[in-house]
Amino acid sequence: MGHRITIGTRGSKLALWQAEHVRGLLVNAFADLCIDFSIIKTTGDQLQSNPLSNISKGLFTKEIEIALLDQKIDLAVHSVKDLPTDLPKGLKICCIPAREDPRDALISKSGLGLNNLPTGAKIGTSSLRRKSQLFYLRSDLEVTALRGNIDTRMRKLKETDLDAIVLAAAGVKRLFGADLVTQFFEVDEIVPAVGQGALGIEIRENDDQTNTLLKEIRCQRSEVEVGVERVVLRELGGGCQVPIGVNAKLESNKLSVVGLVSSPDGRKRILKKTVSDSADSTEIGLLLAEKLIQDGANEILQVQFGTQQ
Repeated sequence: MGHRITIGTRGSKLALWQAEHVRGLLVNAFADLCIDFSIIKTTGDQLQSNPLSNISKGLFTKEIEIALLDQKIDLAVHSVKDLPTDLPKGLKICCIPAREDPRDALISKSGLGLNNLPTGAKIGTSSLRRKSQLFYLRSDLEVTALRGNIDTRMRKLKETDLDAIVLAAAGVKRLFGADLVTQFFEVDEIVPAVGQGALGIEIRENDDQTNTLLKEIRCQRSEVEVGVERVVLRELGGGCQVPIGVNAKLESNKLSVVGLVSSPDGRKRILKKTVSDSADSTEIGLLLAEKLIQDGANEILQVQFGTQQ
């Protein structure tokens, strides 16, 4: 009988897809590995009526991390964008598999892209980061809060007076395929959330056996990209409550990074880019964060949210 491990996950369709994806990667690498699932409801899942900007990132992971520390599960599969930059003592992110599309996507009822939607079009999104950038692109829009899993958001698009919704391309592609998307936003058009499109696998720091298994499904490129993005977020002190976007792309030994800090109305924004030959994610992340801070990022964060480094 092969080695048996338990994966902890949230219970949404997307979370289960992600856990099953990781299970498939592991079984492909270790044919005799037996894998069970433990579905865990988090506090964030239970606060569906609250705006996402009012919810700490840790509320989407706390109960899963408690199960991990209590050795009820062996690993947790998270969307990296839901993970705080500081993890509980005794836990670590040991593996990031190959990343899906990090961009944001627009799905509209009419099939029209953002620029062709009517004046005053009503767009739903759960994210202050998306809201601020939509206002920057089109100040006439009405942007309304939209919570729930992808199925719920799609249903609200059909059943309410929304003209369009904006959400992470990765989730749409994983559950429905790319054909559902009306428009993909390039990463310097709407800068994605830190870690968007990437899965982070969390384990106990002292669990060498599980760590060894997960080495087989790691993607070095994705780990470098996400590492840079999380350094920038940590330096700026952001979370779901702050319009911060960062995206890194490693290609042909060149690491390109774009970072954004914005006021919620999109009127004040700082966007900086950097390109480096170095793969030192800490160094490059610190450099981009410094550029943003020098251009006034802290002032925006302090005025809007009382957050300053």
